[in-house]
Amino acid sequence: MAYTTINKSTEHFNTKTYSGNGSTQSITGVGFQPDFTWLKQRTGTTWHNLYDSVRGATKAIASNDSGTEGTRATGLTAFDSDGFSLGSDSNANAGSGSTYTSWNWKAGGTSPEITYNVKVVSDSGNKYRFDDFGTSAVTLDLQEGGTYTFDQSDSSNSGHPLRFYTASDKSGGEYTTGVTTNGTPGSSGAYTRITVAASAPTLYYQCSAHAGMGGQANTNSLFGSSNFSGTAQSTVSVNTTAGFSIVKWTGTGSAVTIGHGLGAKPEIIIVKRLDSSSWTVYTDLIDASMDYLRLDTTAAKGDSSNPVPTNSVFQKNDTSSTTVIAYCFIPKIGFSKFGKYSGNANADGPFVYTGFKPSFVMIKKTNNTANWVIQDNKRPSTNPNNKWLYSNEPDAEYDASLYPMDLLSNGFKIKHGNGNYQNTSDTYLYIAFGQSLVGSNNVPCTAR
Repeated sequence: MAYTTINKSTEHFNTKTYSGNGSTQSITGVGFQPDFTWLKQRTGTTWHNLYDSVRGATKAIASNDSGTEGTRATGLTAFDSDGFSLGSDSNANAGSGSTYTSWNWKAGGTSPEITYNVKVVSDSGNKYRFDDFGTSAVTLDLQEGGTYTFDQSDSSNSGHPLRFYTASDKSGGEYTTGVTTNGTPGSSGAYTRITVAASAPTLYYQCSAHAGMGGQANTNSLFGSSNFSGTAQSTVSVNTTAGFSIVKWTGTGSAVTIGHGLGAKPEIIIVKRLDSSSWTVYTDLIDASMDYLRLDTTAAKGDSSNPVPTNSVFQKNDTSSTTVIAYCFIPKIGFSKFGKYSGNANADGPFVYTGFKPSFVMIKKTNNTANWVIQDNKRPSTNPNNKWLYSNEPDAEYDASLYPMDLLSNGFKIKHGNGNYQNTSDTYLYIAFGQSLVGSNNVPCTAR
């Protein structure tokens, strides 16, 4: 029997409900500092608001709309160590009597550790190149609090120690805060390592012995680090333990591959261009090839021309100079599972085995039009679960005893023939997160 390595799921995903106060407040009890927070008012028809630490607090996109990213200065104003802070924006914190749900995921967190393999190539003179990417002397994105190792073991590094400076021409001298070095470049074990200090200045990586070999290193309070696995450079915040990454890149106007950082093939990729463009959910779980669904509409699935992702990259074609964000997921035993099932349109509906007690389930009919249904273990806290929200609509929370679902110790059971999650012979995609049935600590979970 396979055991999960995630013994406390609430260190990686958690649903937190709260009441609005129409002013400012800090929501605690999430259990970690979230990197991706999805907010929805339960008692009103305000829009879904999705925030992440790669784009930054106050930057909202709505799952029920194809519009552009908006700056909501009084929305989610900060990601905190045990939750998040809010202003008075009605989408996040309306006044008395308003209640909200928040779904929270952890990605790379506050202190990622990344290694870049460095080579020196001839490119109008000697230049540094990372992870065999197609371009040399690139601009790096390094997260404050992150630790970055520049491995100079390759023989091409001989005579070219990589160091950091506050000016591209190295005037002002070497920058050494948080920097350590080891060995001789070109020999095994050689590296330069930097832990980026809070509020560090913009840096430049250069050879200490020669001019013009490197480029700029942005030191960001935003989260995410440069990834060079694809043909387009991406910025990635990744939690490989929980199988989740946030990926940002800039479209080129042609098909490119984008590194996701997960080390395994993602089964769900949720993509949004930050201009006016519909959401796209890519998956190969419906058919053997790639399909797509629209998170902001009821549309049935379509066939994608993109190839199935690999362990390191996925492919996408986006308008030139447009910023794109993606949320990528791989399944993890005892924590997350994605798949499909067929409906039977009656009260004794299908049981879907996940191998854990679900705390979040999102469902979409794939072969015909239907809403995206979201249910979780906090609304309500006992079975039957008859409260749901639609990701594609700003509607208030539905509360209908006619359409229940049971969240069980090892999966979920559909209890009614509602067309949004189980018509006869229709196929449904599900996305589920939850608590391990039995972890490596041998602590079992129980049914609700």
